[in-house]
Parts: sequence; C-alpha cells; structure tokens
Amino acid sequence: MKKSLIALTAALTLGAGAGTASAAEHTVSKGDTLWSISQANSVTVAQLKQWNSLSSDLIYPGDVLTTSSDSNATQTQQKAPAASTPAANASTYTVKSGDTLYRIATNHGMSVNTLMGLNGLSSSLIHPGQSLKISGKAVQASTSNTASASKPAPSATRELSVRATAYTAYCNGCSGVTATGINLRANPDQKVIAVDPKVIPLGTKVWVEGYGEAIAGDTGGAIKGNRIDVFIPNKSRALQWGSKTVKVKILN
Repeated sequence: MKKSLIALTAALTLGAGAGTASAAEHTVSKGDTLWSISQANSVTVAQLKQWNSLSSDLIYPGDVLTTSSDSNATQTQQKAPAASTPAANASTYTVKSGDTLYRIATNHGMSVNTLMGLNGLSSSLIHPGQSLKISGKAVQASTSNTASASKPAPSATRELSVRATAYTAYCNGCSGVTATGINLRANPDQKVIAVDPKVIPLGTKVWVEGYGEAIAGDTGGAIKGNRIDVFIPNKSRALQWGSKTVKVKILN
C-alpha cells in the first residue's frame, strides 16, 4: 500500500510540473505593454523581445508571448503561431483586427512595398476581413479596388476645398448607423463621409481626394461648413488620416 501511495504521489507531482509550462506564456490583453508584461514576470523587455523574435515594442491583443527562456515554454510559443498564420505554401492572408501592412509584410518575409505591389495597393489602408496576396506577381495599382482613392474622378458638377478628418463606427457613443441609415459595422467597405447638409446635401455622390468615390451619408456635431469626416473602418488608419485639406468633387 505504501509503495502504491508513493508511486501515486510521484505521478501527481510530475503532472503538476507539466502543467506549469502555461505560466511561461502571456496572452496580450488590451492596454498591455512589453514593459508591464516584463515587470509582471520579473524579466526584462530585452529578454521578451529576444524570446519572441520582436524587432520593435509593438504588440497586439491576442498575441501569445513567451515569458521564460525555458525550452518547453519556447517550444510552446513557437508552435502557437502555426494556428494563426498561413501555411508556408498559402498564397493569401486574411487581415485581422489590429493588423498593419508592416506587420503582415514582416511576418511573411517581405517589404511593405512588395506587399502593396502584390495587391495593387496605392495606400496603406486595410481593413479586417480583407484578403491580401502574399505571393505571386505584382499588379498595377489601377487594377485594384483599393486604387479608387487615387483614381481621377468622373465629370463633376462642383468642386470645393474642405478640411477632412476621419472617424470609425466604434467610437464612444457611436451606434455604427449613419444619419441616412447605413450600418457601417455591417458594411465596413462602404465609402461614406459625414457632411454639413447645407454645404453638401445628404445622399450626394462625391469624390474625395485621397479617399475616392463616396456617398454623403452622415452628419456630425462638429461638421459645419466646409468640413467633412471620412469613414475608415480601422481605428489606427483613421488616426493616421489625421486632419488635412482636400478637394471634394460633387458628382451628382
């Protein structure tokens, strides 16, 4: 009986030890930084970057980071990306929330310019759910749907200069539904601008420099006079847009 008890105790001890490998990993949550994770795990930022092959301090919610030099933990971390990244012979990649062209290009061993060339992109604007080619031959930007932002507008009835900012469907207090009833959360590819109806009537088809053809489908408390807000589904891309003066052509 004592011998069996000892064997059982040893088995339980081994089992407990095997389970501690998960403690050497950290799943990034919103608000996490490499510094806060390093402090919580009594390691340095440099060690975290080395163990996770990070070339910058950028991390994203959902990333799984190795927080120990233990070989078992390292193996676990190395296997984890296989579930979220395409196979080596995959030819496309589906954009996820938080992705950037730089991150996608780096993960697939290419430059941002190469990735843009493969997909005929004329700007760095991407959105979740978008399918990107990660192999093959470069295509002309004019053949891509995303090139509409730089494509010359058709004949216009009027042209004006406006101050343009950007917004998303997920701001604080936003419902995602425009003043004209367009559900931007359900239609993230829709090109919509918020306008002052006294300057550009709602429902007007327009062309916005650097954005492309769109519909004047929304309003905003701060959108008065020659001001517009362009809808961009990705928050980081909306912030990159900033505030700029652009030309707007009225198409109907």
